[in-house]
Amino acid sequence: MNFKQRQIPVIAILTALTVSLSMLFIIPVPATKGFVTLCEVGIYTTAIILKNPGGLAVGALSGLLIDLLSGYPEWYLFSLLIHGTQGFVVAYLTRNDEQPRRLLMPLLCGSVIMVVGYCLATSWLFGWTAGIASIFSNIVQNGFGILVTVPLVKQLYRVRPQLFSE
Repeated sequence: MNFKQRQIPVIAILTALTVSLSMLFIIPVPATKGFVTLCEVGIYTTAIILKNPGGLAVGALSGLLIDLLSGYPEWYLFSLLIHGTQGFVVAYLTRNDEQPRRLLMPLLCGSVIMVVGYCLATSWLFGWTAGIASIFSNIVQNGFGILVTVPLVKQLYRVRPQLFSE
């Protein structure tokens, strides 16, 4: 898995867009000492369009930067690993296809990685009660991310099918 030279600026721009979108809507969750954002939209869309290493890079970098910039530095290493893996898996499992039903399985696999990863990370940092409490907000975050990503990707495919060619 190598970065193509032309992908590096695109990955940087998509990372910045994902971080910006996420920073606009931060909903704190006091029970878990965490927060809900829209980062899944950027990670999922990038993973579907660019595949890997784009999905991995945007997931890892945006997760890390969102935590550092929003004042949750205790999460940045977890976010780097969890969102990076999430982006990698979605990119790996996605086929170049405009069919939304074919996107559902990769997106659900990415969601499971994120929900389980943050449940374990929250449990390790703050105890099992907080870990279990984090599940609902992370499911909501991923559900909303999927609901926005699928029509967005469908429209991008319709307008610019060359984005999806390898």
